[in-house]
Amino acid sequence: MDSYIILNFKTYEESTGENAIKLAKICDEVANETGTRIIVIPQPCDIYAISQGVGIPVYAQHIDNIKVGSNTGHILPESVNASGAVGSLINHSEMRLKLADIEANIKKLRELGMTSIVCTNNVEVTKAAAALGPDFVAIEPPELIGSGISVSKAQPEIISGSVDAVKSVNPNVKVLCGAGISTGEDVKKAIELGTCGVLLASGVVKAKDPKAVLLDLVKGLG
Repeated sequence: MDSYIILNFKTYEESTGENAIKLAKICDEVANETGTRIIVIPQPCDIYAISQGVGIPVYAQHIDNIKVGSNTGHILPESVNASGAVGSLINHSEMRLKLADIEANIKKLRELGMTSIVCTNNVEVTKAAAALGPDFVAIEPPELIGSGISVSKAQPEIISGSVDAVKSVNPNVKVLCGAGISTGEDVKKAIELGTCGVLLASGVVKAKDPKAVLLDLVKGLG
C-alpha cells in the first residue's frame, strides 16, 4: 500500500509567500531523496508559484461549492485547478461544511480529475464521509490539532475504528491520520493502526529544521 505524508501549510507566517515556496522545495527535496509520496497544501495565493517550482503534488486547502460565474470572495474549484492544484482538502475542522457541500465538492473534484481528502472528527462522521466516495478521509479530532499530542497515541481507537468503518462502507477510500502528528514514532503508530499515512501541519511548518522533521517522519512509514 502506498504511504503518504501530507503537509497542510495553513496560514502560518512560516508557510506564506516566499516562505511557502521555500518550505515546498524542502518537501520536494525530501520526496526525491527518499522516494516518499509527499503532498503540500499551501494557501490559494501560493498554489501557482509552488506548483511551478516543485515536482510533488500541490493541493488546495479548501474549495467552495460554486460554479463559474457571478461569485465574489469564494474559491472556485476550476481556479485552483488552473493554478496547478491537483487535489483539495474538504471539511477541515477549521472550515467545516454542510453535508450537501461536502458531497458536491467531492463530485466536482472528481469531474476535474482532482483528488479529494475529506477531514472527519470521529468514527461516525468518517463512515458517513466514506459513503460519499472521496479518495481519502483524514481523521482529526479537533482538540488534538496543533497540540503536539498525536491522535494515534492519545485516541488510537478512533483511528482503528475509522479504518474498520471505512472498509465496511467503501474499501477503495484511503484513510489518513491527522492531529498532533510530529514524529516518526507517531507516523509508525498511525500505519500500524491501518492508515496509509498522515496529514499534519505545525509539526513541520513551525519546526526550526523542517527537513530534519520530515526525514524523521519518513522513517515512520517503514
